[in-house]
Amino acid sequence: MTPLVLASTSPYRKELLSKLGLPFVAERPLFDEDSAKTQPMLADQLCQFLGQEKARSLAKADNCVIGGDQMLVLGTEILGKPGTKENACQQLQKMQGRTHELLTSVSIYHQLHLHQFLNRTRLTMTPLSAEQIQNYVNLDLPLDCAGSYKIEKHGITLFEKIETEDFTAIQGLPLLNLSQILRKLGYIIPFKTKKN
Repeated sequence: MTPLVLASTSPYRKELLSKLGLPFVAERPLFDEDSAKTQPMLADQLCQFLGQEKARSLAKADNCVIGGDQMLVLGTEILGKPGTKENACQQLQKMQGRTHELLTSVSIYHQLHLHQFLNRTRLTMTPLSAEQIQNYVNLDLPLDCAGSYKIEKHGITLFEKIETEDFTAIQGLPLLNLSQILRKLGYIIPFKTKKN
């Protein structure tokens, strides 16, 4: 089986990929993401480009590298990771009562051959008071999450509607499509690591 590499240091993506039961290593991509974000592209194109370049930076003829990116689009604005509680509250205030789109791209370089896909999820946030927003930010501290929410924790309480083909996409790695591609590439999922 070709060694599997996750081109990410995200604890969320590592946890998700581990659900497939496949052995893998996680490595930091050799790619300057910040300078690449200045490229004049539409959000979906930029999201796919960033995921592809992260994977490509670690791709070799004898490995299989998974890279991804995620962007939150509200109207025509791209919202990134807030970094501070104040920014998180501002983002949530801006999104409350509105629908936004979460783009999650995945690029797989298997022995230098590219396979990729883009997941689109639409999320409608319930109307929230300033107090509710502050309470949530203090509860989950979603400072490293685009859009300032952790759907797998208390963030689920912020929404009135979620339209998605794969709930794991919201957390950063769409496992349904990823599993299908990896199976086609010869990986056995679920992977049996130990005898019972």
